[in-house]
Amino acid sequence: MSSKTDNKKKTEVLKAELRSKVGSRQARALRQAGRIPAALNADDKHELVHLSIEEHGYLASRRRHTHLYEIDLGGQLQMAVVRELQWDTLGERIVHIDFKRVQKDVKTESEVELEFIGHPKGGVLNHLITHVTVRCVPSLIPDAIEVPVSGLEQGGAVYARELKVPEGVELLLAPDAKVAVVVAAAKPEAAPVVTPADGAAPAVGTPPAA
Repeated sequence: MSSKTDNKKKTEVLKAELRSKVGSRQARALRQAGRIPAALNADDKHELVHLSIEEHGYLASRRRHTHLYEIDLGGQLQMAVVRELQWDTLGERIVHIDFKRVQKDVKTESEVELEFIGHPKGGVLNHLITHVTVRCVPSLIPDAIEVPVSGLEQGGAVYARELKVPEGVELLLAPDAKVAVVVAAAKPEAAPVVTPADGAAPAVGTPPAA
């Protein structure tokens, strides 16, 4: 059982523009122009920065499973990872990104998706957790952690202690936490039988009683 990772991951540069104004009206205008409002968090050396990035380029980086970015602000590069994505009410479009500054060789916490592989032998798989938090240096952040479920039977479960993470990655989840369980498939409800009351006319299309 392997986890997707690449110890030779490179950073990806995102060209950003400073936002002179913040607020819902300005954010709407940015999104209409094909940009995503964003913020780069404050730390001991830097203040909070409000910025925007080009939507198409960011979405392309997500398809390449990029985790580590260099935010280019007027030629100054600041290394960062995504701390939080905010979606619209339909969950179809990213409306804001919170970036967290990181250092290349300093461990940081990141959220990683669980990828469930296969199907249980019986019943239905119920995902109790879909993302987990890990701690590692930015270059080791895995794209996903695979969770094989093909051998599970009804009543079976996957626990956090069974997840296999790459070397150098620490899983920040209690070992006994349940990740997924297999439950019984819901039985379809039988259609109720309706009989006409005494003296009532039979429903249209229903032959009269003999």
